[in-house]
Amino acid sequence: MHDWRRRFADEAREERPDVATLCLLIGAEADPGLGEAGMDAAEIELDRLAGLLPYGPKDPRSWAAALSALLGARCGFHGTPADYRRLESSLLHEVLRRRRGLPILLSVVWMEVARRAGAHVYGVALPGHFVVGFGDPDEQVLADPFAAGRLLTGADAELLVAGATGERLRPSMLAPADPLDIVLRILNNIRAWASARPERSDVALWAVELSLLLPSHPARLRYERAQLLVQRGEFLAGAAEMDAYAEVVDAVEPATAATIRDVARAARARLN
Repeated sequence: MHDWRRRFADEAREERPDVATLCLLIGAEADPGLGEAGMDAAEIELDRLAGLLPYGPKDPRSWAAALSALLGARCGFHGTPADYRRLESSLLHEVLRRRRGLPILLSVVWMEVARRAGAHVYGVALPGHFVVGFGDPDEQVLADPFAAGRLLTGADAELLVAGATGERLRPSMLAPADPLDIVLRILNNIRAWASARPERSDVALWAVELSLLLPSHPARLRYERAQLLVQRGEFLAGAAEMDAYAEVVDAVEPATAATIRDVARAARARLN
């Protein structure tokens, strides 16, 4: 296991995992040139931005307004539809450099800057559109970093959820997101980006392998990794991974397990 991956696995198992560290380790996997110096520079930039926030205690709305004024208006952090087509939009060091990114990465910037300045801030994983929240549930204020920090009313949040899923907003959707769920969602975005680009199976593979290092992850990722190995010509390794996954699902879905074993046999046959 590469040192970056060992550090990623260790950080993910900390009592309070650091989202910025995990995101930067994802960046190190994606960009071999990042290195320790690049990771340190990203942390320094987050510290610098936090130092630009006005000093003193604030209520949730004031925190949200201060972050919007600094990161949205003054520094120009926001997103555009084109950002969904770029891998860099899912890498924290690139988002800090370009000041563009997906909603969840821009939210990580907001969270990390606000946290360093002493705000009660957290991610809110609305279906299809990640935002940030400030304050306790009874006084919660939501902001949308993708829209340069626009403060969201309850009706705005309803529209975001309805537009993404057709569902109604439920109170549970406004709960603070777990740090490792944030990281898994970022890796899912990277996998989705790569799945639309078969020539970038290398990206899909490392994104799956990092996901598998998280303490909690969908078991089916093992099968996805096996499929990627076969796609990349590693037929024996992929077939072995399929057989191992079939053992896991055999007790609850024997028909699925049998199908997976058939796929594994076909993968081995490609060596003949």
